[in-house]
Amino acid sequence: MNYNWREGNQVQLLINGEEYYPRVFECIRAAQREVLIETFIIFEDKVGNELQQVLIDAAQRGVRVELTVDGYGTADLSREFVTAMTSAGVNIHVFDPSPRWLGMRTNLFRRLHRKVVVIDGERAFVGGINYSADHLGDFGPMAKQDYAVEVVGPIVADLHAASLRVMRPALDAPSQVRPVTRLAGDARMLLTVRDNDAHSRDIEAQYLLAIRSANYRLVVANAYFFPGYRLLRELRNAARRGVRVTLILQGQPDMPWARGFSRMLYNYLLRDGVEIHEYCQRPLHGKVALADREWATVGSSNLDPLSLALNLEANLFIRDARFNQQLYEHLHSLITEHCKRISLERVIRGYWWRAPLIFLCFHFTRLFPAIASKFPGHSPRLKSLRPEPDEPHDALYSQGKLP
Repeated sequence: MNYNWREGNQVQLLINGEEYYPRVFECIRAAQREVLIETFIIFEDKVGNELQQVLIDAAQRGVRVELTVDGYGTADLSREFVTAMTSAGVNIHVFDPSPRWLGMRTNLFRRLHRKVVVIDGERAFVGGINYSADHLGDFGPMAKQDYAVEVVGPIVADLHAASLRVMRPALDAPSQVRPVTRLAGDARMLLTVRDNDAHSRDIEAQYLLAIRSANYRLVVANAYFFPGYRLLRELRNAARRGVRVTLILQGQPDMPWARGFSRMLYNYLLRDGVEIHEYCQRPLHGKVALADREWATVGSSNLDPLSLALNLEANLFIRDARFNQQLYEHLHSLITEHCKRISLERVIRGYWWRAPLIFLCFHFTRLFPAIASKFPGHSPRLKSLRPEPDEPHDALYSQGKLP
Protein backbone atom coordinates (compact mmCIF):
# COMPACT_ATOMS: atom_id res chain seq x y z
CA MET A 1 0.00 0.00 0.00
CA ASN A 2 1.28 3.46 -0.90
CA TYR A 3 0.69 6.34 1.50
CA ASN A 4 0.21 10.01 0.62
CA TRP A 5 0.98 13.27 2.37
CA ARG A 6 -1.86 14.07 4.81
CA GLU A 7 -2.85 17.62 5.69
CA GLY A 8 -4.24 18.85 8.99
CA ASN A 9 -2.39 16.89 11.67
CA GLN A 10 -1.20 17.70 15.16
CA VAL A 11 2.18 16.45 16.39
CA GLN A 12 3.91 16.43 19.77
CA LEU A 13 7.55 15.47 20.32
CA LEU A 14 8.19 13.02 23.17
CA ILE A 15 11.77 12.74 24.43
CA ASN A 16 12.94 9.57 26.17
CA GLY A 17 10.90 7.19 28.25
CA GLU A 18 10.19 9.86 30.88
CA GLU A 19 7.84 11.60 28.43
CA TYR A 20 6.83 8.65 26.28
CA TYR A 21 5.68 5.98 28.71
CA PRO A 22 3.39 8.10 30.92
CA ARG A 23 1.63 9.51 27.85
CA VAL A 24 1.19 6.15 26.10
CA PHE A 25 -0.03 4.45 29.27
CA GLU A 26 -2.42 7.32 29.99
CA CYS A 27 -3.95 7.00 26.53
CA ILE A 28 -4.25 3.20 26.82
CA ARG A 29 -6.05 3.66 30.13
CA ALA A 30 -8.52 5.96 28.37
CA ALA A 31 -9.02 3.65 25.36
CA GLN A 32 -12.62 2.61 24.72
CA ARG A 33 -12.57 0.34 21.67
CA GLU A 34 -9.16 -0.75 20.37
CA VAL A 35 -5.42 -0.69 21.09
CA LEU A 36 -2.92 -1.77 18.42
CA ILE A 37 0.76 -2.03 19.39
CA GLU A 38 3.81 -3.06 17.40
CA THR A 39 7.17 -3.19 19.14
CA PHE A 40 10.57 -4.79 18.79
CA ILE A 41 11.28 -5.28 22.51
CA ILE A 42 9.35 -5.83 25.72
CA PHE A 43 11.34 -6.66 28.83
CA GLU A 44 9.93 -7.91 32.12
CA ASP A 45 11.03 -4.88 34.10
CA LYS A 46 9.12 -1.97 35.58
CA VAL A 47 8.22 -0.61 32.15
CA GLY A 48 7.17 -3.96 30.72
CA ASN A 49 5.19 -4.73 33.87
CA GLU A 50 3.31 -1.45 33.66
CA LEU A 51 2.57 -2.05 29.98
CA GLN A 52 1.28 -5.50 30.87
CA GLN A 53 -1.05 -4.10 33.54
CA VAL A 54 -2.55 -1.30 31.41
CA LEU A 55 -3.18 -3.77 28.58
CA ILE A 56 -4.82 -6.27 30.95
CA ASP A 57 -7.01 -3.51 32.39
CA ALA A 58 -8.01 -2.39 28.89
CA ALA A 59 -8.88 -5.93 27.76
CA GLN A 60 -10.91 -6.59 30.90
CA ARG A 61 -13.11 -3.56 30.28
CA GLY A 62 -13.87 -4.76 26.76
CA VAL A 63 -11.22 -2.99 24.66
CA ARG A 64 -9.81 -5.03 21.80
CA VAL A 65 -6.04 -5.25 22.42
CA GLU A 66 -3.71 -6.52 19.67
CA LEU A 67 -0.02 -6.64 20.66
CA THR A 68 2.58 -7.68 18.08
CA VAL A 69 6.18 -8.26 19.15
CA ASP A 70 9.28 -9.41 17.34
CA GLY A 71 10.42 -13.00 17.83
CA TYR A 72 14.06 -11.96 18.09
CA GLY A 73 13.83 -8.74 20.09
CA THR A 74 11.21 -10.05 22.52
CA ALA A 75 12.59 -13.52 23.04
CA ASP A 76 12.56 -13.99 26.79
CA LEU A 77 9.08 -13.29 28.13
CA SER A 78 8.11 -15.79 30.79
CA ARG A 79 5.10 -18.05 30.56
CA GLU A 80 3.56 -16.26 33.56
CA PHE A 81 3.94 -12.85 31.92
CA VAL A 82 2.31 -13.99 28.70
CA THR A 83 -0.45 -16.04 30.34
CA ALA A 84 -1.52 -13.14 32.55
CA MET A 85 -2.23 -11.11 29.41
CA THR A 86 -3.74 -13.77 27.17
CA SER A 87 -6.00 -14.98 29.98
CA ALA A 88 -7.35 -11.43 30.34
CA GLY A 89 -8.09 -11.20 26.62
CA VAL A 90 -4.96 -9.50 25.28
CA ASN A 91 -4.14 -10.93 21.85
CA ILE A 92 -0.36 -11.37 21.49
CA HIS A 93 1.24 -12.10 18.13
CA VAL A 94 4.91 -12.93 17.52
CA PHE A 95 6.62 -12.01 14.29
CA ASP A 96 8.75 -14.94 13.07
CA PRO A 97 8.71 -17.05 16.28
CA SER A 98 11.60 -19.32 15.33
CA PRO A 99 12.96 -21.90 17.78
CA ARG A 100 16.48 -21.56 19.14
CA TRP A 101 19.43 -23.64 18.01
CA LEU A 102 21.83 -24.64 20.79
CA GLY A 103 20.25 -21.94 22.92
CA MET A 104 20.92 -19.20 20.36
CA ARG A 105 18.33 -17.08 18.58
CA THR A 106 18.62 -17.83 14.88
CA ASN A 107 16.04 -15.40 13.49
CA LEU A 108 18.43 -12.45 13.23
CA PHE A 109 17.48 -10.99 9.87
CA ARG A 110 14.31 -9.32 8.57
CA ARG A 111 12.96 -8.29 11.96
CA LEU A 112 9.80 -6.39 12.92
CA HIS A 113 11.61 -3.29 14.19
CA ARG A 114 8.64 -0.88 14.10
CA LYS A 115 7.35 0.93 17.21
CA VAL A 116 3.75 1.99 16.63
CA VAL A 117 0.73 2.46 18.90
CA VAL A 118 -2.76 3.27 17.57
CA ILE A 119 -5.58 3.92 20.03
CA ASP A 120 -9.27 3.91 19.03
CA GLY A 121 -8.30 5.01 15.52
CA GLU A 122 -8.00 8.54 16.94
CA ARG A 123 -4.46 8.88 18.29
CA ALA A 124 -1.14 7.26 17.47
CA PHE A 125 2.48 7.12 18.58
CA VAL A 126 5.49 6.45 16.35
CA GLY A 127 9.19 6.42 17.19
CA GLY A 128 12.16 4.39 18.29
CA ILE A 129 11.32 3.66 21.94
CA ASN A 130 10.87 0.06 23.08
CA TYR A 131 9.21 -1.05 26.34
CA SER A 132 12.19 -1.41 28.64
CA ALA A 133 13.61 0.45 31.63
CA ASP A 134 16.82 1.28 29.79
CA HIS A 135 14.94 4.17 28.16
CA LEU A 136 14.57 5.87 31.58
CA GLY A 137 17.13 8.22 33.08
CA ASP A 138 17.22 6.40 36.43
CA PHE A 139 18.55 3.31 34.61
CA GLY A 140 22.02 4.84 34.95
CA PRO A 141 24.76 5.89 32.53
CA MET A 142 23.57 3.41 29.89
CA ALA A 143 20.03 4.83 29.74
CA LYS A 144 19.18 5.49 26.09
CA GLN A 145 18.48 8.82 24.41
CA ASP A 146 15.48 8.36 22.13
CA TYR A 147 12.44 9.98 20.53
CA ALA A 148 8.83 9.43 19.54
CA VAL A 149 5.87 11.54 18.45
CA GLU A 150 2.20 11.58 19.38
CA VAL A 151 -0.05 12.41 16.43
CA VAL A 152 -3.73 13.22 15.92
CA GLY A 153 -5.46 13.81 12.60
CA PRO A 154 -5.86 12.10 9.20
CA ILE A 155 -2.41 10.47 9.45
CA VAL A 156 -3.80 8.16 12.15
CA ALA A 157 -5.91 6.39 9.52
CA ASP A 158 -2.74 5.44 7.64
CA LEU A 159 -1.07 4.19 10.81
CA HIS A 160 -4.18 2.19 11.70
CA ALA A 161 -4.22 0.58 8.25
CA ALA A 162 -0.48 -0.12 8.34
CA SER A 163 -0.68 -1.87 11.72
CA LEU A 164 -3.66 -3.97 10.68
CA ARG A 165 -1.82 -4.91 7.49
CA VAL A 166 1.06 -6.40 9.50
CA MET A 167 -1.25 -8.11 11.99
CA ARG A 168 -3.87 -9.34 9.52
CA PRO A 169 -2.55 -12.93 9.18
CA ALA A 170 -3.05 -13.46 12.93
CA LEU A 171 -6.26 -11.53 13.60
CA ASP A 172 -9.40 -13.42 14.56
CA ALA A 173 -11.68 -10.78 13.06
CA PRO A 174 -11.34 -7.50 11.16
CA SER A 175 -11.23 -4.24 13.05
CA GLN A 176 -14.57 -2.55 13.68
CA VAL A 177 -12.92 0.84 14.29
CA ARG A 178 -13.32 3.58 11.69
CA PRO A 179 -10.35 5.95 12.12
CA VAL A 180 -11.13 9.60 12.76
CA THR A 181 -10.02 11.71 9.80
CA ARG A 182 -11.07 15.22 10.84
CA LEU A 183 -8.42 17.95 10.70
CA ALA A 184 -6.58 18.53 13.98
CA GLY A 185 -3.68 20.89 13.22
CA ASP A 186 -1.40 22.38 10.58
CA ALA A 187 1.22 19.65 10.13
CA ARG A 188 1.55 17.74 6.87
CA MET A 189 2.67 14.15 7.37
CA LEU A 190 3.63 11.13 5.36
CA LEU A 191 3.80 7.60 6.76
CA THR A 192 6.58 5.65 5.11
CA VAL A 193 7.25 1.99 5.80
CA ARG A 194 10.07 -0.32 4.81
CA ASP A 195 9.24 -3.93 4.06
CA ASN A 196 10.72 -6.76 2.02
CA ASP A 197 8.12 -6.52 -0.71
CA ALA A 198 7.06 -3.38 -2.60
CA HIS A 199 8.52 -0.79 -0.21
CA SER A 200 12.08 -1.96 0.29
CA ARG A 201 13.68 1.49 -0.20
CA ASP A 202 10.90 3.96 0.59
CA ILE A 203 12.40 5.37 3.81
CA GLU A 204 15.82 5.80 2.24
CA ALA A 205 14.16 7.50 -0.75
CA GLN A 206 12.51 10.09 1.50
CA TYR A 207 15.85 10.82 3.17
CA LEU A 208 17.49 11.26 -0.23
CA LEU A 209 14.77 13.68 -1.39
CA ALA A 210 15.19 15.79 1.75
CA ILE A 211 18.99 15.87 1.51
CA ARG A 212 18.95 16.82 -2.17
CA SER A 213 16.45 19.63 -1.61
CA ALA A 214 18.01 21.06 1.57
CA ASN A 215 19.06 24.69 1.18
CA TYR A 216 20.92 25.68 4.32
CA ARG A 217 20.75 23.20 7.22
CA LEU A 218 20.48 19.47 7.69
CA VAL A 219 20.75 17.71 11.06
CA VAL A 220 20.73 13.93 11.41
CA ALA A 221 20.80 12.19 14.81
CA ASN A 222 21.02 8.46 14.31
CA ALA A 223 22.10 5.64 16.59
CA TYR A 224 23.55 3.19 14.09
CA PHE A 225 25.01 5.12 11.18
CA PHE A 226 26.34 3.04 8.33
CA PRO A 227 24.16 4.01 5.35
CA GLY A 228 24.44 3.09 1.72
CA TYR A 229 26.81 4.85 -0.62
CA ARG A 230 24.07 6.92 -2.26
CA LEU A 231 23.05 8.52 1.01
CA LEU A 232 26.67 9.18 1.98
CA ARG A 233 27.34 10.81 -1.38
CA GLU A 234 24.28 13.07 -1.07
CA LEU A 235 25.32 14.19 2.41
CA ARG A 236 28.74 15.12 1.07
CA ASN A 237 27.23 16.85 -1.99
CA ALA A 238 24.90 18.89 0.24
CA ALA A 239 27.86 20.10 2.29
CA ARG A 240 29.75 20.98 -0.89
CA ARG A 241 26.93 23.22 -2.12
CA GLY A 242 26.87 25.16 1.14
CA VAL A 243 24.32 23.33 3.30
CA ARG A 244 25.42 23.04 6.92
CA VAL A 245 25.29 19.26 7.38
CA THR A 246 25.48 18.10 11.01
CA LEU A 247 25.56 14.49 12.15
CA ILE A 248 24.97 13.50 15.78
CA LEU A 249 26.24 9.95 16.29
CA GLN A 250 27.07 7.67 19.18
CA GLY A 251 29.93 8.64 21.45
CA GLN A 252 28.95 6.35 24.33
CA PRO A 253 27.59 3.39 22.39
CA ASP A 254 25.60 0.47 23.70
CA MET A 255 27.25 -1.57 20.92
CA PRO A 256 30.89 -0.46 20.46
CA TRP A 257 31.24 -2.29 17.16
CA ALA A 258 28.52 -0.07 15.69
CA ARG A 259 30.51 3.07 16.47
CA GLY A 260 33.57 1.41 14.96
CA PHE A 261 31.78 0.95 11.66
CA SER A 262 30.50 4.55 11.68
CA ARG A 263 33.99 5.93 12.28
CA MET A 264 35.20 4.24 9.12
CA LEU A 265 33.06 6.77 7.22
CA TYR A 266 34.17 9.92 9.05
CA ASN A 267 37.09 10.83 6.80
CA TYR A 268 34.94 10.65 3.65
CA LEU A 269 32.37 13.05 5.14
CA LEU A 270 34.61 15.42 7.10
CA ARG A 271 36.88 16.30 4.21
CA ASP A 272 33.95 17.90 2.37
CA GLY A 273 32.68 19.90 5.33
CA VAL A 274 30.16 17.62 7.05
CA GLU A 275 30.17 18.27 10.82
CA ILE A 276 30.24 15.19 13.04
CA HIS A 277 29.45 15.32 16.76
CA GLU A 278 29.54 12.28 19.04
CA TYR A 279 26.93 12.35 21.82
CA CYS A 280 28.62 11.29 25.05
CA GLN A 281 26.08 11.69 27.87
CA ARG A 282 24.32 8.35 27.30
CA PRO A 283 23.87 5.85 24.45
CA LEU A 284 22.09 7.47 21.51
CA HIS A 285 19.19 5.35 20.32
CA GLY A 286 17.31 8.03 18.35
CA LYS A 287 16.44 8.02 14.68
CA VAL A 288 15.51 11.62 13.87
CA ALA A 289 16.47 14.24 11.29
CA LEU A 290 15.48 17.69 10.09
CA ALA A 291 16.09 19.84 7.03
CA ASP A 292 15.80 23.62 6.68
CA ARG A 293 12.82 25.06 8.62
CA GLU A 294 10.01 22.62 7.88
CA TRP A 295 10.97 18.99 7.12
CA ALA A 296 11.63 16.44 9.87
CA THR A 297 11.39 12.72 10.47
CA VAL A 298 10.94 10.51 13.53
CA GLY A 299 10.68 6.75 13.45
CA SER A 300 12.25 3.36 13.98
CA SER A 301 14.68 3.26 11.06
CA ASN A 302 18.38 3.53 11.69
CA LEU A 303 20.64 4.47 8.80
CA ASP A 304 22.37 1.11 8.70
CA PRO A 305 22.13 -2.05 6.60
CA LEU A 306 19.65 -3.83 8.89
CA SER A 307 17.13 -0.99 8.86
CA LEU A 308 17.63 0.09 5.24
CA ALA A 309 17.69 -3.34 3.63
CA LEU A 310 16.26 -6.01 5.93
CA ASN A 311 13.96 -4.95 8.79
CA LEU A 312 10.34 -3.86 8.78
CA GLU A 313 10.44 -0.17 9.76
CA ALA A 314 8.07 2.80 10.06
CA ASN A 315 8.94 6.51 9.94
CA LEU A 316 6.78 9.61 9.92
CA PHE A 317 7.94 12.44 7.68
CA ILE A 318 6.65 15.75 8.96
CA ARG A 319 6.36 19.19 7.43
CA ASP A 320 5.72 21.64 10.25
CA ALA A 321 7.80 24.70 11.09
CA ARG A 322 7.00 24.60 14.82
CA PHE A 323 7.96 20.95 15.17
CA ASN A 324 11.10 21.43 13.09
CA GLN A 325 12.23 24.30 15.31
CA GLN A 326 11.46 22.38 18.52
CA LEU A 327 13.50 19.42 17.35
CA TYR A 328 16.31 21.69 16.15
CA GLU A 329 16.55 23.49 19.50
CA HIS A 330 16.69 20.19 21.34
CA LEU A 331 19.37 18.70 19.08
CA HIS A 332 21.36 21.92 19.21
CA SER A 333 21.35 21.71 23.01
CA LEU A 334 22.71 18.16 22.79
CA ILE A 335 25.53 19.38 20.56
CA THR A 336 26.50 22.30 22.80
CA GLU A 337 26.15 20.51 26.14
CA HIS A 338 26.83 16.80 25.64
CA CYS A 339 28.74 16.22 22.40
CA LYS A 340 32.35 16.31 21.28
CA ARG A 341 33.06 17.50 17.77
CA ILE A 342 35.20 15.23 15.62
CA SER A 343 37.89 16.96 13.59
CA LEU A 344 39.44 15.81 10.34
CA GLU A 345 42.90 16.08 11.91
CA ARG A 346 41.89 13.61 14.59
CA VAL A 347 40.41 11.17 12.10
CA ILE A 348 43.39 11.04 9.75
CA ARG A 349 45.78 10.02 12.54
CA GLY A 350 46.66 6.43 11.81
CA TYR A 351 44.83 6.64 8.50
CA TRP A 352 47.43 4.51 6.74
CA TRP A 353 46.52 1.34 8.61
CA ARG A 354 42.76 1.99 8.41
CA ALA A 355 42.74 2.76 4.69
CA PRO A 356 42.16 -0.87 3.58
CA LEU A 357 39.26 -1.20 6.05
CA ILE A 358 37.73 2.06 4.81
CA PHE A 359 38.05 0.85 1.23
CA LEU A 360 36.20 -2.34 2.13
CA CYS A 361 33.53 -0.40 4.04
CA PHE A 362 32.71 1.74 1.04
CA HIS A 363 32.44 -1.22 -1.26
CA PHE A 364 30.25 -2.92 1.33
CA THR A 365 27.85 0.04 1.48
CA ARG A 366 27.72 0.16 -2.30
CA LEU A 367 26.99 -3.54 -2.69
CA PHE A 368 24.88 -4.22 0.39
CA PRO A 369 21.43 -4.00 -1.26
CA ALA A 370 22.46 -6.82 -3.57
CA ILE A 371 24.03 -8.73 -0.68
CA ALA A 372 20.88 -8.32 1.42
CA SER A 373 18.77 -9.95 -1.25
CA LYS A 374 20.71 -13.16 -0.60
CA PHE A 375 19.83 -13.28 3.09
CA PRO A 376 17.09 -15.71 4.11
CA GLY A 377 13.74 -14.24 3.18
CA HIS A 378 10.30 -15.14 4.34
CA SER A 379 6.77 -13.90 4.09
CA PRO A 380 5.72 -12.06 7.25
CA ARG A 381 4.77 -14.87 9.64
CA LEU A 382 2.87 -14.23 12.85
CA LYS A 383 2.02 -16.69 15.58
CA SER A 384 -0.65 -15.90 18.15
CA LEU A 385 0.16 -16.89 21.73
CA ARG A 386 -2.57 -18.92 23.39
CA PRO A 387 -0.80 -21.06 26.01
CA GLU A 388 -2.78 -23.60 27.96
CA PRO A 389 -2.48 -23.21 31.75
CA ASP A 390 -1.14 -26.73 32.27
CA GLU A 391 1.26 -26.80 29.35
CA PRO A 392 4.99 -26.59 30.25
CA HIS A 393 7.02 -23.66 29.01
CA ASP A 394 9.43 -25.79 26.98
CA ALA A 395 6.56 -27.35 25.04
CA LEU A 396 5.11 -23.94 24.28
CA TYR A 397 8.47 -22.77 23.04
CA SER A 398 9.17 -25.78 20.88
CA GLN A 399 5.78 -25.44 19.21
CA GLY A 400 6.46 -21.83 18.35
CA LYS A 401 3.76 -20.53 20.68
CA LEU A 402 6.24 -18.57 22.73
CA PRO A 403 9.16 -16.62 21.30
